[in-house]
Amino acid sequence: MMDLPAAPTLSARAAAVRVFLGLLAVGVLVGALWAWLAPPIQGVIALTRAGERVRAYLGNDSDHLFLGAFLQVGLLAVVAVVATVGLWQWRAHRGPGQVLALAAGMAAAAGAAAGVGAMLVHWRYGSIDVAAAPVSEANRVHYVTEAPAVFFGHGPLVIAAGILLPAAVAALTYALLTAATSRDDLGAWPPVQYAGTYPPVAVAVAPAVDPAQT
Repeated sequence: MMDLPAAPTLSARAAAVRVFLGLLAVGVLVGALWAWLAPPIQGVIALTRAGERVRAYLGNDSDHLFLGAFLQVGLLAVVAVVATVGLWQWRAHRGPGQVLALAAGMAAAAGAAAGVGAMLVHWRYGSIDVAAAPVSEANRVHYVTEAPAVFFGHGPLVIAAGILLPAAVAALTYALLTAATSRDDLGAWPPVQYAGTYPPVAVAVAPAVDPAQT
């Protein structure tokens, strides 16, 4: 028989608040780590013969726009899986309340990581003003460094998807752990005792056929 969990010392609401705030703090750390790891984009602002200012990327540095956003998603996905597996060990609070706190906390962590990361890379690399670039007839080329992007685009749906994706990963991981549990109550508190006897199931039996009638 599976050992029964001990009664929790925290209420379900207090446990959910702790999960949410803990994941929010982790999101801040992820944003700082991302700002340190994400590669910047090297570019150039040039003055054409017609007097127009054009902007271009050097080599394959335009790929860093995708790499920075992908790194953000990857870090948050790892946090989502590790946090879910770790939270699953808190047996007494397993259930819908725990998974809701987990999903909300991961969404908040993604928002915090994006906000902190964007702030730090902006402080580190600044913003690019094409109109103010020091290019002239004598010096037609000016090299710039652009901060990496935290999302794959600027549209509201793209940003919403970037924030909700870690929550979806956490919820999916929680669902897999739930499916692998043998107990209907997930081993949570209060435990549900089941006698193990099942009601009889009626079985339909086909009537016997007399061989003389065939």
